[in-house]
Amino acid sequence: MDLLNTLVDKGLRRELPTRAEALAVLATSDDDLLDVVAAAGKVRRHWFGRRVKLNYLVNLKSGLCPEDCSYCSQRLGSKADILKYTWLKPDDASKAAAAGVAGGAKRVCLVASGRGPTDRDVDRVAGTIKAIKDQNEGVEVCACLGLLSDGQADRLRDAGADAYNHNLNTSESTYGDITTTHTYADRVDTVQKAHAAGLSACSGLIAGMGETDEDLVDVVFSLRDLDPDSVPVNFLIPMEGTPLAQEWHLTPQRCLRILAMVRFVCPDVEVRIAGGREVHLRTMQPLALNLANSIFLGDYLTSEGQAGHADLEMIADAGFEVEGAGEVTLPEHRVTAGGCGSHGEADAGCGSHEGAGCGSHEGAGVCGSAPASTPAPQVDEVRRDLVSVRRRGAGTDLAPNA
Repeated sequence: MDLLNTLVDKGLRRELPTRAEALAVLATSDDDLLDVVAAAGKVRRHWFGRRVKLNYLVNLKSGLCPEDCSYCSQRLGSKADILKYTWLKPDDASKAAAAGVAGGAKRVCLVASGRGPTDRDVDRVAGTIKAIKDQNEGVEVCACLGLLSDGQADRLRDAGADAYNHNLNTSESTYGDITTTHTYADRVDTVQKAHAAGLSACSGLIAGMGETDEDLVDVVFSLRDLDPDSVPVNFLIPMEGTPLAQEWHLTPQRCLRILAMVRFVCPDVEVRIAGGREVHLRTMQPLALNLANSIFLGDYLTSEGQAGHADLEMIADAGFEVEGAGEVTLPEHRVTAGGCGSHGEADAGCGSHEGAGCGSHEGAGVCGSAPASTPAPQVDEVRRDLVSVRRRGAGTDLAPNA
């Protein structure tokens, strides 16, 4: 297929595909799916070999968020029956993090619900970062605390944070349909603050919210412009009690096409399969490792994930290996550019929501443009049996899943 040969060549050169090429990936048929995965897999292996980076979420503060993000079980007005608790003490957070590190995670993502941290919250998280790093040598820490005010990213960096996560989630044109209490521009500003402070920026998307193919391409191209080091790809977990509880439009095949498109647009970036992989990829999860080089280990913020030991078995059975603590995740050219990506390079690679983690532009394609406003596929296979509210780990007396 000429399209795939072109995309592989571009991916190996870190050259941006056209929008039409990205749309064409999403429009491929199921008959061509394995060819798409194989092509994107060549790009993934070129930059990351067969390594899989493990990340572990610690929900520092759960529920009672004043924001109205439609996808989130912690949102204002949510009726989801989730765990609700205020800030974990540093020692408790460190114990939760240690379980993930013991399971093979090299990055711990500290997440807190809310619009954004107060300066007192930043001090609190600084103490948690210190406790985790004191007790887990060499671990990376990513903070995900919402919208940042001036100076807060610098304070988190000085406290020992390695990265900051803030997802764009969806396209700018549809953002107001998903969230009204803050703007798309607010999210972009926070990612830019993380960059400016010298933190490794992490920003991604959520698929499955009723968006069109054009929306997906728009947000991924916007992410490439922002140039985060890691791009988490979340698949909506339609939690009961949230406005998007009835959005069941994803198939394993569509999820794989989305991951392939992200890999082609962001060839040399840590692409992470984040929330919802168990719900929507299901038995196709091992195939997705050919596209993404990073996953979350165990549970998510308010929902349960696959058992940690099953994640490790899946990686080994699929012929991949867990990335060691001493290995550098990113390709050398991104590391030597300052540790936060190849900012300023015209041809640089691009750069987590429930489980997200701690997540526009022209050209003619070889296959032509997809029709305007391609509607989201109407699959509607409801699998509530695959969605379980988290009742263990952080904020409980039960052992975490790691």
